[in-house]
Amino acid sequence: MGENGKIKVGISIGDLNGIGCEVVLKTFADSRMLDFCTPIIFASNKTISAQKNALNINVNYNGIQECSKALDGKINVINVWKEIPELNYGEATDQAGKFSIASLKAAVEALKNDEIDALVTAPINKNNIQSEEFKFPGHTDFLAQELEGESLMFMVSDDLRIGLLTDHVAVKDAPAAINPILIRTKVRTIEKSLTMDFGVRRPKIALLGINPHSGDNGVIGKEDEEVLKPVIKEMSDAGHLVFGPYAADSFFGSDGYKKFDAILAAYHDQGLIPFKTLAFGKGVNYTAGLRKVRTSPDHGTAYEIAGKGEADHTSFKEAVFSAIQIVKNRTEYKELTENPLQKQKVRR
Repeated sequence: MGENGKIKVGISIGDLNGIGCEVVLKTFADSRMLDFCTPIIFASNKTISAQKNALNINVNYNGIQECSKALDGKINVINVWKEIPELNYGEATDQAGKFSIASLKAAVEALKNDEIDALVTAPINKNNIQSEEFKFPGHTDFLAQELEGESLMFMVSDDLRIGLLTDHVAVKDAPAAINPILIRTKVRTIEKSLTMDFGVRRPKIALLGINPHSGDNGVIGKEDEEVLKPVIKEMSDAGHLVFGPYAADSFFGSDGYKKFDAILAAYHDQGLIPFKTLAFGKGVNYTAGLRKVRTSPDHGTAYEIAGKGEADHTSFKEAVFSAIQIVKNRTEYKELTENPLQKQKVRR
């Protein structure tokens, strides 16, 4: 944190030909944001200058070579590269992929070294980031390797939190990937995150069925009967507030989700479709279960509107606020759990 206790938020710039830089600059063009945190963008002075001119966004920034030189009350830009990337808005180029990974790696290194308190990642393209040095389907898998822990893709908004049992797995492979160990691990990761990151004392979690109608007692697939239900009963008997499996098609339409602190979906689209329908534009992608805090907006590169100045930065701003709040919650949780028995002053 800065000298005055301000949280340092590192920002990886994402795909330069997408809307990442636009939503970052729009977020911090509002100077009030600098009252909440000290932003450090991992890119370069010339890159940010080219982007702000192309997008006609009026911001001032402070160029630095290391995080320790970041100034509170300013937008700080770390010079990760010296080249001037070519801007081709709306195009998935190899060059843009190279720079997005350079930004991400530099930001993650700073996070690992405690030079920043949290990381907010702008959207990348999962195709042009692939190389011999980077063979991950996205941010979550890379961060799981670098930051240790049981990573969980956790989509959060004001009144909805959805975690995924399986994330970037083909639909046909998802049922086979779901086993008792995975379910127990993901439930415990969500419980720990809800307690430590969101201040929920006794987390109540709903699990969605793997098959339509949760298998209809084995008529439409047996995974729910043979895998999900036994683990839910076992964990419930052990004192965990875990319920389900619930049929996913009616669960959200009936507002059933509002009775729980989090929902655990079986696979990517089962969780992401309702989340983005109910919370799009205000939702945040949080990587729970790691020793450091990372959030991102709930949208992608949006090539179709890149460079047009039309991007809505609400979700990115929410990702920044979420990162700040989670860091504060973790700090408070650590203080409380490290000193469970407060020493009382003895009256004389």
